[in-house]
Amino acid sequence: MEFLNLIKERYSCKKFDGRPIDESVLTAILEAGRLAPTAKNAQAQRVYVLTSPKALAALDSITPCRYGAPVVLAVAYDRNSVFHYPGDTRDSGAEDASIVGVHMMLAAKNVGVDSCWVNFFDPEKLKKALTLPENEDLVLLLDLGYRGEGGGPLLNHTSRKPLVETVRVL
Repeated sequence: MEFLNLIKERYSCKKFDGRPIDESVLTAILEAGRLAPTAKNAQAQRVYVLTSPKALAALDSITPCRYGAPVVLAVAYDRNSVFHYPGDTRDSGAEDASIVGVHMMLAAKNVGVDSCWVNFFDPEKLKKALTLPENEDLVLLLDLGYRGEGGGPLLNHTSRKPLVETVRVL
């Protein structure tokens, strides 16, 4: 699919039909995340693939935003592997994990898999429920699956502010 069309057509799916995702398709999505750029190529991202009934139940106890997706990617970063910016007031962890998430989200659309980026969860509760390492911080969840009957983009999906409201040339 032409890239700009892919971006325009991708939306946050909030109703999945529960069909499984073929392993080769999921691997292609994960590979797109692996190829994502990270600060100094530190590759601090950690992607957890939630598919087991136990993992999905743990997730469902923490957020209502799985929407029936058969696969959820929990994207985190290892605090011990991030790049620290000058001034040492911030690091690359959240941005690296976000770039990885965007790559996987767009790769999913490219192979016909719907997605929903989820931030509505308590990262510490989910980290504990999944028994993730102490040195990792969860940034986002990415629901993956196929749109269920009656699902589709929100009514405001195509509403965008003009560039003059969001971009400044200095």
